[in-house]
Amino acid sequence: MIDSNIIKFKKLSIQNVSRETLKELKDYSNAIIFRNRTINLISKSTEKYINIRHIEDSAQIIDLIDKNDIKTCTDLGAGAGLPGIVLGILMKTKKPTFKLIFYEKSYHKSNFLREMKKKFDLNSEINQKNIFNEKNLTTDVIISRAFKPLPIIFQIAKKNFKNFKYIILFLGKSGKQILKETLKSWKFDYEEKKSLTNDEATIVKISNLKKKNE
Repeated sequence: MIDSNIIKFKKLSIQNVSRETLKELKDYSNAIIFRNRTINLISKSTEKYINIRHIEDSAQIIDLIDKNDIKTCTDLGAGAGLPGIVLGILMKTKKPTFKLIFYEKSYHKSNFLREMKKKFDLNSEINQKNIFNEKNLTTDVIISRAFKPLPIIFQIAKKNFKNFKYIILFLGKSGKQILKETLKSWKFDYEEKKSLTNDEATIVKISNLKKKNE
């Protein structure tokens, strides 16, 4: 297993992966910066810190994904492909059957995702669709990073997916308060881990999601 706890932060130096994988992650970060000239993929103020702020931040959930019961992963509002493309690069040699499904309504961002799929030969499906309009979707894991607030992600999961096992989300410094507020309307189990790249952020893995009073 690729262990997220051995990520180092001074440069792109995720350990326990091949040189080829590290090169692909570097090539991906370079592709984001290049296309960021014409498409708003990431904040320009974060380009200088892309390896920590975006690549390693995305990679740290690998130990929540690299499980025997997880074969498909759906990235909502995928944008530049963070974290989905990162996970795909990390997983493709370890588990070739692992599949990533992307939902991104932007034409230009979807094209960028298709380019990355081809460039890195990823087992993935790119959907240029508005996730809010989709129905009866199935996946093992729903992932989302900087897409919509937690309650809206929950609404999408329950309304638009007929089956999923987990939801994995990146929460900012107000994450604990958001979870507390959301528990007023929803029932769920969750595991929480401190972000390795941001002292004020957390990662949550949510299961057994139910709307209260259902």
